[in-house]
Amino acid sequence: MSAVSLLIAAFMLALLNAGQAQAAGPAYVALGDSYSSGNGAGNYIDSSGDCHRSNSAYPALYAAAHSPSSFTFAACSGAVTSDVTGSQLGGLNSSTGLVTITIGGNDAGFADVMTTCVAGSDSTCLNRVATARTFISNTLPARLDSVYNAISSRAPNAHVVVLGYPHMYIEPSWWCLGIGETKREAINDAADLLNSVISARAAAHGFAYGDVAAAFSGHELCSGDDWLHDLALPVWESYHPTARGHSGGYLVALNARD
Repeated sequence: MSAVSLLIAAFMLALLNAGQAQAAGPAYVALGDSYSSGNGAGNYIDSSGDCHRSNSAYPALYAAAHSPSSFTFAACSGAVTSDVTGSQLGGLNSSTGLVTITIGGNDAGFADVMTTCVAGSDSTCLNRVATARTFISNTLPARLDSVYNAISSRAPNAHVVVLGYPHMYIEPSWWCLGIGETKREAINDAADLLNSVISARAAAHGFAYGDVAAAFSGHELCSGDDWLHDLALPVWESYHPTARGHSGGYLVALNARD
């Protein structure tokens, strides 16, 4: 090969490498609870243990599609706001370009609400939902502020997308096995309140909000095309998005605000 040919080959290789470097997306950190880790989506990452992180969860799907320069998957099943600030923020820094998060549902006692409402009477369900609503209105905002302040402090240059939660049940629904209309409406109304508080606190911090309830519309439980698990085995997959819920619901909501 001549010297000229070598120079041309070296130049083309440099252009190729530069193009690959430019194609890499911003460093991405995924925070939050089981709705971000991927409970219910299957295809779990063995090393994630009880965090139940899934390669079919929306953070992994987004990373696969956008090739970020780095991807830190910190979301963990069961996480509450203090878990995020206590153990999930290590991947954030001034170079972080994108942060996503779902948080607040466990603080509000989502799992206990569902257990109480599915197994108990209408009055027991409504009382438990009322307790959750009081917590969401009076206590959760400050907890969210603590998380959002910590994210801003550690990743001041990041675009932060806060994602909400879907309605659990389609409404109106003529019939839904195991749970009546009164309970379904109470659970969905509580989800609306939770989402409104999350959205308001996200906006106050300059963060984007992804409307997951809209993305799931028509695919709630009892819709006939459910993107959520009903009571299931293993139990920790119950009332969580399926793989389709992540690809067709959460990922769509994220892409709309990215």
